[in-house]
Formats: sequence, C-alpha cells, structure tokens
Amino acid sequence: MTCPNASELFTALGTTWPAARVINTGPWQLREGLGGGQRVSSAIATSPVTENDIQAAITGMRAFGQPALFMVRDGDGGLDNWLDQKGFSVSGPTALYVAKASDLAQSYPMTTIIPAWPPLAIQREIWTEGGVNDARVAVMHRADGPKTSLIVRIDDTPSATVFLAKTGPITMLHALEVRPANRRRGAGETTVRAAAKWAVDQGADWLALAVIKANAAANALYQKLGMAPVASYHYRRTPSGAS
Repeated sequence: MTCPNASELFTALGTTWPAARVINTGPWQLREGLGGGQRVSSAIATSPVTENDIQAAITGMRAFGQPALFMVRDGDGGLDNWLDQKGFSVSGPTALYVAKASDLAQSYPMTTIIPAWPPLAIQREIWTEGGVNDARVAVMHRADGPKTSLIVRIDDTPSATVFLAKTGPITMLHALEVRPANRRRGAGETTVRAAAKWAVDQGADWLALAVIKANAAANALYQKLGMAPVASYHYRRTPSGAS
C-alpha cells in the first residue's frame, strides 16, 4: 500500500470535486465551474506548455464566461513564471494532505455522527455560514461513486459538517465547516476521524484533503493528526483591469 503521489491526489481531487464541464484541448484541461469556486473554474496544464499556449487557455476560459484562471501545481514552474510576467496574481496557495485512513479512523455513537445524503437543511445552513454556497453544494451532487456527508453533533447540537467522496483507494474530504461557537472543542478532529472511519468502511486506504496554507488552525490540526502534506498548488488570476 504505497502512499498516493501528487498526480494521483490531483486526479482524486478533480474526480471527487468535479467541474460542471471539462474540455480537453491541446495541452489544457479547461473547467467550467458555474460559480462553484476556483478549483472547478480553472485551467490545468495536462502536458508541457509553451508561453504561446497560454492565450488559447485564456480564450477558452472566457468562452465559458469565466475570467482567465490557472491552477498551477508542483512542477508547473515554467507556466508560473510566464503567468507572473504577464501580471497574473497569485491566489489561494493550498496544500494537499494525506494519511492512512485506518490510522485516523474512530467510531462514534450515532448521536454524535450522523451520515446524510443528500445533505440536510441544517448542513446547508452550516455551509452557508462558512461561505460554501449553493453552487459548491451542486459540485457535491455532481460527484460520482461512493459519497456522503456527515453531521457532527456537540452537546446535542449540530456543530460541523463535511462532504466525503471516494475514488479508487482514496477518500477525499471536502467542505469541512465547524460553527464558530464549537471551534476549539474538538469538532474538527472528531469530523476528520469520523471521515476516516467512513473511508475505511468504503474500502479506501487513504484519507486526503486540500487546505489553504493560510489557514493556520486547520493545518495545525491535520499535522497533529499525523497527516502529511504531499503536494501543493496555487492559482494565477487574470491581471487587474484585463477583460
């Protein structure tokens, strides 16, 4: 059981949090997000690119009615440099973490962890409070394969929620939101461990997730739990004032 490499994690990320439409053209994968956030609304280089290839991606993204946005992953240094020279700004540096699901898994009583699919109104309320809008919930509905969401209760009160989806040996954790009043009370750790238990029950070997590097509290939690950062990426956004 070999730890997933960066390529496998990026594939799992795209499969479990899918764009509304994907067009593969030349060296690019162009993703239409319909308001579902940067991850599903960006261009990815799927093979080596040249500086001259960039305009084709910009044109394709604009055909979706989206600004030019690129996901720049580890190893995309040439692309990153060219975009920097063209004035594209950096957005959302993110780390991909992974751990053996069995190392994290913990069972909880049904009064603490409640699986639900489709998500319940209270979960949508928690997600909305945390900035996960309806378009992002629509992304969850598009995901194929085994998936679920979990409600985490603290003191008999819905306190956190998360979306989980499995592809191959990897379960990806998405959209973990803890209500502010329940932070620093163990809700985040409980959610991750319950997610790992679901992953094990589905036959997954690994639990993985993406987290913004600037989110110090979340990064500290995942590192405390023994999850390891395996890959990273950031976005490059359309230069200010560009059409």
